[in-house]
Amino acid sequence: MKISFVGAGSMAEAIISGMTQKKLIDHKNIYVTNRSDDVKLFTLKEKYKIQTTYSMKNLLEQTDIVFLAVKPKDAKDALLAIRPYLHSTTLVISVLAGISISYIESMLNSPIIRAMPNTSAAVGKSATAIAYNNKVSNEQLNITINLLSSIGKTTIVEEEKLDAITGLSGSGPAYIYYIAEAMEQSAQEIGLEKTEAKKLIIQTLLGAAEMLELSGKSPADLRKSVTSPGGTTEAGIRVLDNSHVKEAFIHCIKEATTQSKRLAQINSKK
Repeated sequence: MKISFVGAGSMAEAIISGMTQKKLIDHKNIYVTNRSDDVKLFTLKEKYKIQTTYSMKNLLEQTDIVFLAVKPKDAKDALLAIRPYLHSTTLVISVLAGISISYIESMLNSPIIRAMPNTSAAVGKSATAIAYNNKVSNEQLNITINLLSSIGKTTIVEEEKLDAITGLSGSGPAYIYYIAEAMEQSAQEIGLEKTEAKKLIIQTLLGAAEMLELSGKSPADLRKSVTSPGGTTEAGIRVLDNSHVKEAFIHCIKEATTQSKRLAQINSKK
């Protein structure tokens, strides 16, 4: 199997890293291109022993899967560039936010899968959602799930849910980093050194995530179990409630979802 990447940014590298580490694809059969960043292509070639090229013919000749991993604003140019080289059975997997399957179909007569990973793909912990058109075969779908599972957990959804998933888990890591940033700042203000605080914060986040996954309890139940009446946690939670932090996070995710829909509308008009 030959897999080609159009775009060589962080998401493309994360997927390449997952595939090569788990030996899902022979590194000699992975090809990558970008617009003009020689240094990036050289780095990827040296690090993963893959093939790099600026020739669309070399990139796409006899390829089975094309990952579209450019910036959303460059989607049209990328689609027009690859169109002459694709067969009707070549699977196109798009990881572009705000680019709909119908938009891609307007330029390509191909099986299309739209995927929404997040940046935790870089450490094999992405939460990835996928949707697909009716030209995708069962074999192509299973292959895609297998490939994307190398960078985390994958689930199939209706395409109309992808904007919400973008707002929730696509942007989600940034929300957690925001919390960690606040915890680091508060640690310094209460007299803890940055290095020791970082270790404590990371382990706290890891432990909380593990409890959510393994305990079978809801987030509310877990929170209540560590919030003793008159205790320290209750005092901290009271400040969060008084500051309407929960409402702010809900609004944050809704606004990110709305922005994804806005971007889709803008891109559909280009």
